[in-house]
Amino acid sequence: MFLSLYVIDMDREDDYLMLSGLQHFCFCRRQWALIHIEQQWAENLHTTKGLLLHKNAHDESKNEKRGDLIVMRGLRIKSDKLGVVGVCDVVEFKRDPRGIHLNKYDGLWQPYPVEYKNGSPKDNEADMLQLCGQAMCLEEMLACRITVGALYYGRIKHRVEVEFTQELRTHVIRTIEEMKGYWKRGWTPKGRDDKSCYDCSLKDICIPELEKAKTVDSYIREMLKNQ
Repeated sequence: MFLSLYVIDMDREDDYLMLSGLQHFCFCRRQWALIHIEQQWAENLHTTKGLLLHKNAHDESKNEKRGDLIVMRGLRIKSDKLGVVGVCDVVEFKRDPRGIHLNKYDGLWQPYPVEYKNGSPKDNEADMLQLCGQAMCLEEMLACRITVGALYYGRIKHRVEVEFTQELRTHVIRTIEEMKGYWKRGWTPKGRDDKSCYDCSLKDICIPELEKAKTVDSYIREMLKNQ
């Protein structure tokens, strides 16, 4: 299979979900819906740092070949099976006899996706889902198998390797199916109010503290109970 760059017309994939939404959805379903359904957005220090990190990672002018390593940035991807489109921060192609052919390069090359994150490793699978989704898109496009990739975290300036297990792949598929359900209904779910909300750039749009506010019905019942 030969890789041909820039063959994806993203404007023709209007019904496809953005792959980057996997991370948002896993972190907070309401955050995902505000961004991807309601088209809401706001910046803060964390998002600005992240944008700068991704801008550098996506700089296609920095595509390069170093010996047995080819580095491609800002690579557009999609999956018809999953119904998603996206952009890989970086895909490294390592010379490997089990790899694929690449246009303009001799030999065989194994894809290795690398996603850049501004913060540090998380307790949940949000980042791993996004990276695994990228690998699944690349597998479909290139007719290959990708077993591992990496997450680079700006705060610790270190890569964390991720194995694309069957369990993680199944989680990707189920999460995207759940996202499609929200998308088709055009429904924004209720939020939560926990410590993670206060670093979110959408906090003032989401207003998570309202989730703790009493309804009129509950207020009346409580007042009657105390009489």
